[in-house]
Amino acid sequence: MATFIEFAVLLLVTIVALFSALVLQALLLEGVFALMEPAAATRPVLRRSIGHGVRLAARAFARTR
Repeated sequence: MATFIEFAVLLLVTIVALFSALVLQALLLEGVFALMEPAAATRPVLRRSIGHGVRLAARAFARTR
């Protein structure tokens, strides 16, 4: 009977440790994303037209000939 109780306690402790580790991992991941957000928000996004890409491709093609 004592062996069964010890096994049940070990199983319960393992499950509690697993869920606490998952919660800690999720909290740390949220924190990392919160710290990364300002750096990504200040970075300007350059949107160029299709014509710019066509000019670059034509220039590269002209250099090979």
